[in-house]
Amino acid sequence: MKSFIRINNQIRAAELRVIDEEGNNLGVLKTEEALAVARERELDLIEVSPQAMPPVAKIMEYGKFQYLEQKKQKLAKTHSTETKALQIKIGTGEHDLELKAKQASAFLKDGHRVKINLFLPGRTKYFDFNFLKERLNRILNLITENHKISEEPKKSPKGLSVTIERAKESSPAKEAPKTATKPQEEPLEPKQ
Repeated sequence: MKSFIRINNQIRAAELRVIDEEGNNLGVLKTEEALAVARERELDLIEVSPQAMPPVAKIMEYGKFQYLEQKKQKLAKTHSTETKALQIKIGTGEHDLELKAKQASAFLKDGHRVKINLFLPGRTKYFDFNFLKERLNRILNLITENHKISEEPKKSPKGLSVTIERAKESSPAKEAPKTATKPQEEPLEPKQ
C-alpha cells in the first residue's frame, strides 16, 4: 500500500521543518514561507515525514524525489533475505526428506537462507557427532538448487543445525561430477 505524498499547496500543516536540496536544515518555517523559498528556487516542497512534530518537508524537484524513492524500494526488495527454518528427525523417511529438500530448494531459489534443524529427542542427543552430520547430509544431498554451507553443523538446544544459502553461479561445475556419478553406478547392478 502506497502512502500519499503531499507536495506544495497540498501540505496542510501550519509549520514544517524544512530541508533544502543539499540536505541543509533550514529550521522550522511556516508553510507559506517554505513554499515561497521553494518557488524562489524553482523547486517543489515535498512532505517527506508527515507524522513528525513538526512535519518534515524537503525542497527538491518532485520527479527526482520519485526516482530516488523508487530506487530505495527496489534496493530494499533485492536485499531482503530471510532465514527459513526446516526441521527433520533422525528417522525421517526418504519421501519426507525429498519433500523437505524440495521446500528448501524453493526457499534458496527465492534467495533466502535455509536453516535445517535435526531434532534430537531424548538420548539421540548423545549419538556420535559424525553420525548426526551424516543424517543432515542426507537432506543436503537431495536439495536441487546450488547451495553452500554458510554455517557449519553445530549443536543447538534441540539437536543439530546447519545453515545453507544459494551458491554463486561458478559452483555448478563442481556440482556436475556428483550427478554424473550416480547414473554410472546404476548400470553396474544388473551385471551382478
